[in-house]
Amino acid sequence: MTIRNLALALVAVLAVAGCANPSQRPGAGLWHGGRLFIATGNTTGVFYSLGGGYADLITKHVPGYEARAEATGASGENIQRVASGDMDIALTLADTAADAYAGKGAFDGKPQKVVALARIYKSYTHLVVRKAAGITKFSDLRGKRVSTGSLGSGADVLAGRILSAGGLNPDADVVRQRLSLPETTKGMQNGTTDALFFTGGLPTPGIADLLGSQPNAYAILPLNSLLQPLTAKYGAVYLGAKIPKSAYNTGADIDTIAVGNFIVVSPDMPEQLAHDLAKVLFEYQQELSRVHPEGGNFDKGTAPQTEPIPLHPGAARYYSSG
Repeated sequence: MTIRNLALALVAVLAVAGCANPSQRPGAGLWHGGRLFIATGNTTGVFYSLGGGYADLITKHVPGYEARAEATGASGENIQRVASGDMDIALTLADTAADAYAGKGAFDGKPQKVVALARIYKSYTHLVVRKAAGITKFSDLRGKRVSTGSLGSGADVLAGRILSAGGLNPDADVVRQRLSLPETTKGMQNGTTDALFFTGGLPTPGIADLLGSQPNAYAILPLNSLLQPLTAKYGAVYLGAKIPKSAYNTGADIDTIAVGNFIVVSPDMPEQLAHDLAKVLFEYQQELSRVHPEGGNFDKGTAPQTEPIPLHPGAARYYSSG
């Protein structure tokens, strides 16, 4: 049973048990009974942190609605679950969203019906290696045990593309492990994983915890040399960026690859609700930034720039209102 169907079944049981008048229940008459589910990501990632913070803001400031953040396998799964109606709101990497909308890549021939509420902060690709595995440059990944992230996640897709851009077949030249971030960091600590790719905001809690658990046992390798082959094949969805030394107390800034993030919803969402959900992001952004610093790293001016994903009309009305 899906999360949504389980919740609806529970509501029905409670209503019968209490002989409640449906029109008197909180959320009665609202979309999905006033209960919204947010698809986020791994529990030690930024999507999960911010999704929880966003759920709290919605519950506090959108009358009649209660929102709950759910841990997921991240971008690819999130989009599918919004398109299927199992989730209402999702955080996703922009490249995964573009593939899903167009029916390309992992969604080949199966375009997903989603629209955007906002472009938010950027995610940064981390390539973290165990020093004991003897990995000092990208080519040293050959033959090593490399976690590329949860199967179907945006991080997993991008890691595969980066490995290919660096001349490595992701399914033949490395021992590919498709593990969640919590599973990956455990593997790094016990020596069953040699390197990890993860794409997330700064700092990503799971990465920070790993690096802090054994000082000098790990290193983050630069990826800037692979930007050109990536953009040549996939376009300007990928950007050059730096992980600042302050993010993880590294000795210097680290050149890497970044990609934007979107919040997406179903095109069936009522216009006023989409308007109010976009409004909450910016009217209470300071509260969101207290949940995680990336909550403060997006703005209303660039939020509507979600191409090729169309904006929900309600969100578009909010941005055009000044």
